[in-house]
Amino acid sequence: MFGIFKKIKSALSKTRSFLGSKIRALFGSPWNEETFDQLEQILYQADIGTKVTQEFIEDLKGFLRKNPEASSEEILARMRTFAQDLLNAPPKTQASTGHPLVFLIVGINGSGKTTSIAKLANLLKKEGKKVLLAAGDTFRAGAIDQLSLWAHKLGVDIVKAQSGSDPSSVAFDALTAAKNRGSDVVLIDTAGRLQNKTDLMHELEKIRRVCNKVIPGSPHEIILVLDATIGQNAVDQAQVFHQFTPLTGILMAKLDGSAKGGVILPIYREMGIPIRWVGVGEQIDDLTPFNSSEYVSGLFE
Repeated sequence: MFGIFKKIKSALSKTRSFLGSKIRALFGSPWNEETFDQLEQILYQADIGTKVTQEFIEDLKGFLRKNPEASSEEILARMRTFAQDLLNAPPKTQASTGHPLVFLIVGINGSGKTTSIAKLANLLKKEGKKVLLAAGDTFRAGAIDQLSLWAHKLGVDIVKAQSGSDPSSVAFDALTAAKNRGSDVVLIDTAGRLQNKTDLMHELEKIRRVCNKVIPGSPHEIILVLDATIGQNAVDQAQVFHQFTPLTGILMAKLDGSAKGGVILPIYREMGIPIRWVGVGEQIDDLTPFNSSEYVSGLFE
């Protein structure tokens, strides 16, 4: 666990330079109304978002009215408590269970989706699970090739088809194979284009229907891969995908490359979709289950 915390802490170093250090400096002197204007800008820079930023400031103003002599460390502690309470709120979405457990992985091209699927497969394999990959992003031949390469490197099964094939037929073949081979988990990749939202909605809905036909109740999890470096655009992407297919969780990729790691807070505050995993580096082992207390500590240290 200590090793995981160090990874999360390291991944958040760019964001922390905006938050902990700047907040300490800001409240190292006597505060006034202008101090809160500056705090607002600091929180915006970390992509905490308008709504959550205002909630932070209102909570902090109330705290300082009661504790006008509070030190910068006490102020940071208060902000950690507020962030932790936000992330402790019950989720608004619920995953289901089954065997094999079927994950439908969605996200736009460039989000790190295919690499994240490989990292997740590696994590699940280390937990003793027999994993099968489904190369359902048939829109891009490169995505099929990349996932095939990862399957070979990791020593896991993969089901694929020619580029341009019907993604739902890949899902059908993959789930049928998973049942026959005794797989524990199926990870289905999907196309990542958002240009034509109607086509995307129909495609995802068709894949879901096919999954349910082969394994009733599946897909059990619908995971959105988001790129942490895009900041508030991540919130918009989550809202779009959630409209098309109800998400059960989020995998936040590239947290280590972002100075906008605060975006996890507005996503959960506005949507209540659990952050399930975070990418904390470029290596295959650099994916870890999300832990809210570690995240908050890393953010506001």
